[in-house]
Amino acid sequence: MHTFAMNWNQLISAKRFGMEEFHEVRQENRSEFQRDYDRLIFSAPFRRLQNKTQVFPLPGSVFVHNRLTHSLEVSCVGRSLGNDVAKAILQRQPELQESFLPEIGSIVSAACLAHDLGNPPFGHSGERAISTFFSEGKGLRLKEIQPDGEQLSTMEWEDLTHFEGNANAFRLLTHQFEGRRKGGFAMTYTTLASIVKYPFSSSLADTKSKFGFFVSEEESFHKIATELGLTLLNEHPLKYARHPLVYLVEAADDICYQMMDIEDAHKLKILTTEETKELLMAYFSEERRERIRQTFLIVSDTNEQIAYLRSSVIGLLIRECTRVFLEHEAEILSGTFEGALIKHISERPANAYKHCAEVSLKKIYRSRDVLDIELAGFRVISTLLELMIDAVTSPGKAYSELLINRVSSQYNIKAPALYERIQAVLDYISATVCLRCNDFRSECFIIITRHFHRIRMAFYKRLDVSHPLILQYFIYRNQDSGFFHIAKFIVDGGSEHPHRRAQAHISINQRRDVISQFANLTIQNLIIFFKRILAEQRFQFFFGSFRF
Repeated sequence: MHTFAMNWNQLISAKRFGMEEFHEVRQENRSEFQRDYDRLIFSAPFRRLQNKTQVFPLPGSVFVHNRLTHSLEVSCVGRSLGNDVAKAILQRQPELQESFLPEIGSIVSAACLAHDLGNPPFGHSGERAISTFFSEGKGLRLKEIQPDGEQLSTMEWEDLTHFEGNANAFRLLTHQFEGRRKGGFAMTYTTLASIVKYPFSSSLADTKSKFGFFVSEEESFHKIATELGLTLLNEHPLKYARHPLVYLVEAADDICYQMMDIEDAHKLKILTTEETKELLMAYFSEERRERIRQTFLIVSDTNEQIAYLRSSVIGLLIRECTRVFLEHEAEILSGTFEGALIKHISERPANAYKHCAEVSLKKIYRSRDVLDIELAGFRVISTLLELMIDAVTSPGKAYSELLINRVSSQYNIKAPALYERIQAVLDYISATVCLRCNDFRSECFIIITRHFHRIRMAFYKRLDVSHPLILQYFIYRNQDSGFFHIAKFIVDGGSEHPHRRAQAHISINQRRDVISQFANLTIQNLIIFFKRILAEQRFQFFFGSFRF
């Protein structure tokens, strides 16, 4: 077990994971860490973040943050933190000028881009849905010995019941998917280490289910940690001290999500202008507040005022977190520093940050739209898992082959080991399924086809349609046509419908009622009305002109 302090010369390495034999010192304008950044920007998993919610439902006319814009903003803040820290350390230790230490800004910026890549749809709700599927849901059967004699190990089961987006990000970046090159993204060792907030296995996960790598990537992280000289805290189960730059990535995330969520809440009128100004003004001394008020006399636009306040707070928090990192550098390098940087800032901004967190919890994270997303996410993820897991564990069933064949070949869905097949399912759902992507629509269509027999008689009697409809609502809710293809099926495909060949003209009004207009029918304006019942997480389906 290591007891000595980590050192910057070893902590920052340009060696690429999976490409060690090709490692060489490049003499180019673009550093290896800048290459990491560019590689992430141009990657498909990064682009997919645009269709994953940050907190609020994806935008209509008001553009709030999604996972992609959040990651870009975190990257900007992370670069500032890294540059400020590097500058200060070099003033203390000028001998490090010839090392990679001046690249800290680029490293942290790249790590910030990658920090949410492994998050499933619906954020933390999606993570909980996956975990509870195995710990409490229909996936619980996988804990026992399977009919073919296979059984998951204790550590493999811990991975599934404590599913973690951070661990999934590390897997996405390092795992060799089918047909892909060794080393995954082939990122530098230091960038990879900088995203692992919880450098220990799932068996050490706390009640919040936080851990850094699955058992399948444990050897990979051990290799990286050994190369970089991270402090080993425990061998079995494996546990390391954080890489120092993790603290900067974490701080950038803490700063951005808190500030930007408040700004989004103001745009959506969840918080009033006065409430928002009060929350943000609390970070500053009275002298600074007066200067801000003078600026407001020049900048009269309300949104610009809030944006100016938000940027001022971010600047203050960057300075505070930089100061904390530098003051505690020795503890961070020895692996003894506890907590996030944001928890150690000065009293006034700390109290203001705490108050923002309390208001956010009460008025933002528990708002109706946010809870709708979480409830829907739980049902969506659970349903997809049920279907896909059933398919890979019982490939002989009628629909199993259909589902398996739809999965991209990069996912080893037919792997010999049960754990690998389950991981392939989770890879597919986490990496390719998002709120509005075509793959997700297709999966939902498959699910809906299993319930068509329940929908056929919708014109003539009331019936309940379970989660397939809630899937559709949340997938398409910000598009022009929430339930168009379902409506058209019911209009033109019902077995009792007298005008099977009639053309339906589908539209939607401002109340989100789906309106079907028919030619040559007595009822010219038929509203197919979907009533959302959150307590039961289902839709009730009616025929006729009904409105709230």
